[in-house]
Amino acid sequence: MEPIRRAGNGTEGSGAAGAAGPDFLAGQFEANRDRLRGVAYRMLGSAAEAEDAVQEAWLRLGRQDAATIDNLPGWLTTVVARVCLDQLRSRTSRREDPLDPLSDTHVPDPIVRRDDEADPEQQALLADSVGLALLVVLETLGPAERLAFVLHDMFAVPFEEIAPLVDRTPAATRQLASRARRRVQGTAPAPDTNASRQREVVAAFLAASRGGDFDGLLSLLDPQCLLRADAGAGTPGLSKVVRGAREVVSNALMFSRGARFARPALVNGAPGLVTVINGKVMGVMAFTIVNDKILELNILADPDRLSTLDVSTL
Repeated sequence: MEPIRRAGNGTEGSGAAGAAGPDFLAGQFEANRDRLRGVAYRMLGSAAEAEDAVQEAWLRLGRQDAATIDNLPGWLTTVVARVCLDQLRSRTSRREDPLDPLSDTHVPDPIVRRDDEADPEQQALLADSVGLALLVVLETLGPAERLAFVLHDMFAVPFEEIAPLVDRTPAATRQLASRARRRVQGTAPAPDTNASRQREVVAAFLAASRGGDFDGLLSLLDPQCLLRADAGAGTPGLSKVVRGAREVVSNALMFSRGARFARPALVNGAPGLVTVINGKVMGVMAFTIVNDKILELNILADPDRLSTLDVSTL
């Protein structure tokens, strides 16, 4: 697995916040909002919950004596991390069984953007995004492991700053991140990074789906391909995990009726497909492509969660 690109811990150039007024604090918060949202999304796998965590940090900043904050970006990161950690622990306490990335049907909330190869902003998104396949694996980590891995490996936060959040020593926190890293590297496939080639594979998949071309689809899949479909709590019978290229093709053809309504999009920064019928999003498909073959397909078809997606850029 390729090293995960670090986004920085946001402490560069930060000064004392205490001497600043509310307008300055608001400006600094907005300057850090995207990074904070990135931390929260990787921690929670939900765009809506991530936004709530960032908003909670803003509310807490309003109740905090600014004179006590020496490093505002670091303080905000700590607050967001604590909020997310509490959320994860609450989830864990409600969950009867640990998640298994090879059998659980849950697909995290995708981030969908317009697919425009010539758009520099979209290309930057592609470089910095975290794929749904990786988010699925992050869902299987314990709360403390996930926090240590996300903050250190994805945002370069030192273990000395993470340790107080998980009530461990820096050395023990390093071990948490190391365990998480081994699990991620052993489970989450490292996708190809050639965006143009990925688009070609996705386009070929869409054409074969529209034509009901079993052999054409089969030629695009890795023999060990995995399909994960999340239809939501309302239709649990449609949610499934299928392994093996032939089984995946058989199930993928079930979606061929809606293929003519599918359109290319960036799904978590990588080429994917979004099915829109009469202005309503009916499905989002994310691809993990390795060695020019589709190794994993993650499909979100939960109408409740799809209704919350921002697809205005499409």
